[in-house]
Amino acid sequence: MDYSKATEFESCSVILRGIIDYLEETCGGDTSLNANQKAMIADVESYIESQARLKRKLLQIGIALSAERNIDALLEMIVAEAMDFTNADGGTLYIISPDEQSLIFKIVRTNSLKIKKGGLSGDPLPFNPVPLYKADGTRNIQNVSSYVALTGETINLPDVYEVEGFDFKGTREYDKKYNYRSCSMLVTPLKNHEREIIGVLQLINATGRNGNTIQFSTDYQFLIEAMASQAAIAITNTTLIRELKDLLNSFVKVIATAIDQKSPYTGGHMRRVAELTLDMAMGLCNSEDNKWENFSLTPDEYEELKIASWMHDIGKITTPDQVFDKCTKLETFYDRINAVTMKLEIFKRDIEIKYLKKKAELEAEHGGNGHSALQRLDEDFTRRLSEIDDDVEFLKKVNIGGEFVSDDKIERLQKVASYKIAIGGKTEALLNDDELINLCIRRGTLTDAERKKMNEHVEVTYKMLSQLPWPKKMKHIPIYACQHHEKLDGTGYPNAVPAERLSTQSRIMAIADIFEALTAADRPYRPGKKLSECVTILGFMVRDKHIDKELVDFFITSGLMEHYAKKEMKDYQLDDFVYNGKEYKVQ
Repeated sequence: MDYSKATEFESCSVILRGIIDYLEETCGGDTSLNANQKAMIADVESYIESQARLKRKLLQIGIALSAERNIDALLEMIVAEAMDFTNADGGTLYIISPDEQSLIFKIVRTNSLKIKKGGLSGDPLPFNPVPLYKADGTRNIQNVSSYVALTGETINLPDVYEVEGFDFKGTREYDKKYNYRSCSMLVTPLKNHEREIIGVLQLINATGRNGNTIQFSTDYQFLIEAMASQAAIAITNTTLIRELKDLLNSFVKVIATAIDQKSPYTGGHMRRVAELTLDMAMGLCNSEDNKWENFSLTPDEYEELKIASWMHDIGKITTPDQVFDKCTKLETFYDRINAVTMKLEIFKRDIEIKYLKKKAELEAEHGGNGHSALQRLDEDFTRRLSEIDDDVEFLKKVNIGGEFVSDDKIERLQKVASYKIAIGGKTEALLNDDELINLCIRRGTLTDAERKKMNEHVEVTYKMLSQLPWPKKMKHIPIYACQHHEKLDGTGYPNAVPAERLSTQSRIMAIADIFEALTAADRPYRPGKKLSECVTILGFMVRDKHIDKELVDFFITSGLMEHYAKKEMKDYQLDDFVYNGKEYKVQ
């Protein structure tokens, strides 16, 4: 026999076989063991086998507990396995409250009454928490579960109705309500690896072979204590993993909110993009359309996409405020349109001064106001002031950046820029080079240099996220987050990734980011576009092979776009639209 590979039972059986051989030899070798000796050996062998079986079961339970990550399923498993292990009819699991002042019911099971409350059942637990301390601050050691939680001792009672020192009023009320008879009870603490008590496991009515209620054996008590320790460690680990996950998600949302709040005009952008991305992804997972039958997300992949979408613009944290928050073309740390209009007022002042001087000369020369030269001067002066006032309104409108700046408007800007004004004894152009460059921006409010700086946020996003030690199951977060400006034709940024290298997740996020930007009603330079306009623009982008046609089709025809619109868009944006020849009624 190779003892290094033998199970505990096999090893014990070999030893027992040796004992039998020895007894036969001592009996002379020619006589068999008598019936009593055989019965004794059979009992020993049965006991060894049962102990080995119980310990194997305990190990299996430990492995199962360690593998479970759903806290409700884990708590339910603890009670179910403990009841099965000890042939108990009932089981209750308590967890110490966060403030450590009470025991909270988490699982209640009674097989004979078919009662299943808490855990995955979804059936609420109609029981008040068990206080660990009385109103005067003293320990509540009259209740058996709170006593165990406070002392760390295991209590094994043969009959709860015949015990002094504990108050079983609650147990008696339960029995009366359900016509039940609680008898034997085993109550043990759940101690984690730090010897911290995190809960209490209570088992009721151990059942013997003949179906009658018996006391929990000391062997079972020892094994249940061992199992309770394993369960406590599993609960602690699962809780820690959940808390770390919650911490990560909260931290991600805090960072995203901070970036959104960096600008008063983009608050909520990252939240809306993230929620729309996840809605589209889950819509595809649940779709009955055959074209999406191979698309699915595991819980880990869902979390991966969620974090990536919440963090897709994290690189904007390094974007200069004067670029990130540039609401008008002339805005830097302030909107320079006021300085420009002030210079036009100076320009008007200079014209008026010249006008008054010329008028005085003409009056002195012609004597009076009726001369035609004076009349022409007055008309030219009035017309010129009107033109300048019109120039002021023109510059204010162009500065907003809401309309495309055509060539004729560029020419007019250059004309205004050529006006000469005198400031501090120096003559200079009305618009300096930087002001003219910014006002001549064709679309939006950013110059090419500023747009390049803004676009760098994607590279910074990848750089920041790729430096974090993501677990293997979240390794795609940096990639998904930085690809929302890539295009299917390979002309996107930052890496001009071609279509075949863009995942469905990245394509979804690109559409979500574009649609949110089109519909956002919090931009200072333009109102949010109507649904019909957005559908038209998405159609153009599909035609130009910038975004995925099948995803856009799904987004619109599945009703997800309309659902988002009613939740996030203003009433004036909710108009009817036509897509692929079909009319969609929104109101």
